[in-house]
Amino acid sequence: MRQESDALGARALPEGALYGIHTLRAAENFPVSGARLFPEFIKAYALVKAACAETNLEIGSLDATKAGAIVAACREIADGGHADQFLVDPYQGGAGTSTNMNVNEVVANRALQLLGRAPGDYAFLSPLEHVNLHQSTNDTYPTALKVAALLLLKDLEAATARLQEAFQEKETAFAHVVKVGRTECMDAVPLTLGMEFGAFAEAISRDRWRIFKCRERIKQASLGGTAIGTGLGAPREFIFRAVEHLRVLTGLPLSRAENLVDATANADPFVEVSGILSAFAANLLKISSDLRLLASGPATGLGEIRLPALQAGSSIMPGKVNPVVPECVGQTALRVMANHQAVTLVAGLGQLQINQFLPLLAHSLLESLRLLSRVTRIFADKCVAGITADEPRCRELVEKSHALATVLVPALGYERVSHLLAEADAKGLPLAEHLEASGVLSRDAAAALLSPRRMRKLGYEAGDYEECLRRPEEALPPLDSPTEGDHPPRPPWTGEGEK
Repeated sequence: MRQESDALGARALPEGALYGIHTLRAAENFPVSGARLFPEFIKAYALVKAACAETNLEIGSLDATKAGAIVAACREIADGGHADQFLVDPYQGGAGTSTNMNVNEVVANRALQLLGRAPGDYAFLSPLEHVNLHQSTNDTYPTALKVAALLLLKDLEAATARLQEAFQEKETAFAHVVKVGRTECMDAVPLTLGMEFGAFAEAISRDRWRIFKCRERIKQASLGGTAIGTGLGAPREFIFRAVEHLRVLTGLPLSRAENLVDATANADPFVEVSGILSAFAANLLKISSDLRLLASGPATGLGEIRLPALQAGSSIMPGKVNPVVPECVGQTALRVMANHQAVTLVAGLGQLQINQFLPLLAHSLLESLRLLSRVTRIFADKCVAGITADEPRCRELVEKSHALATVLVPALGYERVSHLLAEADAKGLPLAEHLEASGVLSRDAAAALLSPRRMRKLGYEAGDYEECLRRPEEALPPLDSPTEGDHPPRPPWTGEGEK
């Protein structure tokens, strides 16, 4: 064992431990969740410490030996090393001081080892005097949070792109499948299954763009502001150079905040990013719920699509297969929405020059980013990519529904169609069959009116209905023959620089 001291007294620590007395006290004081800091946050914090060491070397505040050892230790940590030495719970008092000190101590003690010295030899290299030189928790913690969020956003951008592509593939594959549309869970007018999946793709496309733009909201770092954004305790050269070193180390589009007092006191940029994640979660919840409904059954539900069968669904009902991926997606979306509420409240509860609840904001935001990145890939690869259409079921429901009635209104008028529909219901016949029996509309004409080509066409033109009634086989061009007024194709998303 080794002894370390602070203002409160002395404590014994394991001889080889890289953490120190401040970490030990924090671990004892906050055994709250049993969770640990996210690896991306630890990596980001290590990169912040490395940038500060490089800056202090450049301005002559650290010698090359100490700075080199600190940077080397930080690189090991950023690469995932020494993860077991980060003991503090994410839920902690002190606005993140426990996290900052945990990082300072692990970096210092690993640097001492690299220099051939024992952990705890702080007279030579100190967590506070050297690793934390010209810094405060209040500028390093939010800066590390922004770096971690930017790193996770890159992965989420790629995952969202994959989900959009998966829905676009199904939009094309299902373009010929006519089905019943529904409003308020009741039969409405027809559309194609491809159009329905195209709407999913369009929603995810908007999420993809919003997520891509998130980096603009959190790229300004407060590093150099020290305690409250005035830079007190840091040389002017450090304040103007530290973020540039961090930008080079991370490869991220970071810049120094123009108003460091504002950047230290206010957390609203995190709320904006979290809000965008919550909007994405809302789309995921809606789409995953729609897929569950469209696949419901198989014998007594809608059953218009089939989801991939991934695992047995019941310990008592043989053969039951549940929509487990959409259910997982829905639960994840709800968690992200709850996290957004926490982020919003934390930002509003900050007081004066610092936000004392920033650790809760950090854990909530980073959790949302990690959850969304992972579940979005699962959704795309394990669910959407394997969806198939039950075309006979779609056709059966179209024929049973009143979809044809609405399609006929422009040709026959609302009152006449209502009368014909009432007659069909009274006789217990599908509308198409009753129309044929009554000599109003042939089966071929009904099929032409409900063709995929008509569903894709934006509105109708003069003569369309008469042509269907007279010569249904010639009324519309083939499905793959676009004409003026077609549902416009979606342009490809290009990413960087797109307006």
